[in-house]
Amino acid sequence: MSAMREHIDLKPYNSFGLSVSARYFIRVQTLEELQEAVSFAKANSLPMLLLGGGSNVLLRDDFPGLVIQMALTGITQTARTQDKVCVTAASGEHWHSFVEHCLALGLHGLENLALIPGCVGAAPMQNIGAYGVEVKDLITEVQVLDIASGAIERMSNAQCAFAYRDSVFKGPLRGKKIVLDVSFELSRSAAPNLSYGALADALADKEGVVTAQDVFDTVCAIRREKLPDPRVLGNAGSFFKNPVLSAEDFAKLQQAHPALPSFAAPGTAGERKVPAAWLIEQAGWKGKQQGGAAVYEKQALVIVNRDHATAEDVVGLAMAIIESVYSRFGVALEPEVQWIPVLENPTNIVGQLAR
Repeated sequence: MSAMREHIDLKPYNSFGLSVSARYFIRVQTLEELQEAVSFAKANSLPMLLLGGGSNVLLRDDFPGLVIQMALTGITQTARTQDKVCVTAASGEHWHSFVEHCLALGLHGLENLALIPGCVGAAPMQNIGAYGVEVKDLITEVQVLDIASGAIERMSNAQCAFAYRDSVFKGPLRGKKIVLDVSFELSRSAAPNLSYGALADALADKEGVVTAQDVFDTVCAIRREKLPDPRVLGNAGSFFKNPVLSAEDFAKLQQAHPALPSFAAPGTAGERKVPAAWLIEQAGWKGKQQGGAAVYEKQALVIVNRDHATAEDVVGLAMAIIESVYSRFGVALEPEVQWIPVLENPTNIVGQLAR
């Protein structure tokens, strides 16, 4: 097994750049190392925290157990038909590099998800999505390690119970399964997905046929313009989910706020998704700082580590935003970033705190 380390500062291992300590820390590069690490944690009754790129977590306190950094790598592909190809990537593969790799092979489907930070293993857990694409529409199966039994299992797309920025791995199977690899069905000839308005607008003047490479390049340019590089300014990307409102609740809110933007929530009965960034900006938080944490001046959905922020700074700012937005709009924002220790019922807890 790789060297187990004790009392490790996790600042280099989370994109917020927050300084919290792990009682034990290990980086695993093989299945065997992972199995040994899990056995160690179970034998010593230690809680476990799985980290990939640490790009979607808010570490609120020192972690009293074993932090396992997943560094399993490897990419394989199998042709299913003349057009469809199954590509399987290990959980520790860097997500953006994986997207680039697939594009270089002439395989399309993931290009709208370019430049999302983190590792492949986090993709099904969070059901990552951007610019009109959610990863659930491309995943065929996920291979996992069952912590209790030690068995290696394959879970179908349906078994993952994907939803908006959600999956079974964030609910009933939280802390019970470890993602080992993810399989995607990609296409050699699929037309680019331009369903997202801002992306379509950015490519409207493109001469000739829009290619997957065009989409990839444009998404990267948009993200670099709007979002801070966590290597320069610590952050965990979009901090809150876009609230999904019933048609009735949306109509009431729009009547009170006629400028309220929205877009359809796919797969729902007339529900509308409201941009959390708009709500936060309208509540006056864009660019505001509290302690060492601040709302990013170019994108109100992002909280940044502006000045040596502590976890307490970030939590305090997040809760102040939640309370402010709820007070003004009656909408309880739900974190997209995973809080460690976990918010067992984010909607309920946030709603109560907002009141």
